[in-house]
Amino acid sequence: MVRILLSITVFLIIGDICSAVQAAELPERDSSFSIATQEWPFQPGPRSVKVYLYYPGNELKNVNADTGLMLNLHNWGGTNSSGAGNPAVLTRELNVIAISVDYVQSGSWNDQSGAPYDFGYLQAIDALRALSHVYHALREQKIPFNSRRIYSAGGSGGGNVTLMCNKFAPHTFTCVVDICGMPRLSDDIAFNLPGGSSLDARYSRDQNSADYLSPGAQEIRFIGNPDHLKAMKAMGYAGKIVIIHGTGDTTCPYEDAKQMVQNMQAADLDVKAKFVTQADLDGVVFKNTGHSLGDRTKMIVEFGGPYIIPGNQKFRLRESPTDFELKQDVIYPTSDGRYVISYSNGVPEVRFEAK
Repeated sequence: MVRILLSITVFLIIGDICSAVQAAELPERDSSFSIATQEWPFQPGPRSVKVYLYYPGNELKNVNADTGLMLNLHNWGGTNSSGAGNPAVLTRELNVIAISVDYVQSGSWNDQSGAPYDFGYLQAIDALRALSHVYHALREQKIPFNSRRIYSAGGSGGGNVTLMCNKFAPHTFTCVVDICGMPRLSDDIAFNLPGGSSLDARYSRDQNSADYLSPGAQEIRFIGNPDHLKAMKAMGYAGKIVIIHGTGDTTCPYEDAKQMVQNMQAADLDVKAKFVTQADLDGVVFKNTGHSLGDRTKMIVEFGGPYIIPGNQKFRLRESPTDFELKQDVIYPTSDGRYVISYSNGVPEVRFEAK
């Protein structure tokens, strides 16, 4: 009887180990799959998001000890890599696994109702959970990769989510590239005020509304928030931030981007800005100074590449452990409380704690 019970126990333990390994396995070729993520208050209950993986040469076997990880994040209303970089080019030119995510509210914005636009909050958590999944799976499968080469890039809404990921995981990214992203949830965009940006995030000033935008919720979504940038610096932030923005952009206003960069510089963050003017238009990389701007894949490689591609004079490697390894809380105070991004389980979860 003891032998039978021991055999059953061993079988169950082995079964649990196999299940854990199997759960963390990555597809052998470019593919997509779903992962669990944090609950969205507007649709209570379990939630999952779709993740798209792109390997160098389209196969996991091509990942090597120099290969990095890159979030490649789509635009507002898009899916997969729309409005972002071409994964085939990024994986080849940068030697990275490109990770795209259908974060909360992906897909046509016109088809969605009942909730204001998340504006990088849970969207960043979704993207970071996808990154964490790939990071831990590679570690568990003992597949060599360069964990000091972790990046994010995106265009428009994806640029906004990239910068929010960088904010929520200040020890994780070596370099991030924002192309025409939204620097802040302004009153104009939040409440669809006349004469400003064409973006309408559909928030309410009514404190009794489910769509109410509280002061703290607006402050946490301000990428250039001076207090939060100082907090990032105090936490030891040492990544490279690349901002590419058109001087004629009225959708994600240029003046907001300019202010964001100035605030980053004032906080002594390492930021490089390329503000595109008429003189920069070459018909190849830059085609206009507005929101579409030009070839975003070429922008990522040309302006992010010097810091991302090994062998370049400006190439860098991150020194600190990732937030997934540190498992510490990342905290941003607001006028009405504080936002806590917890990594206690190795994956992020965000919560608000009122005063």
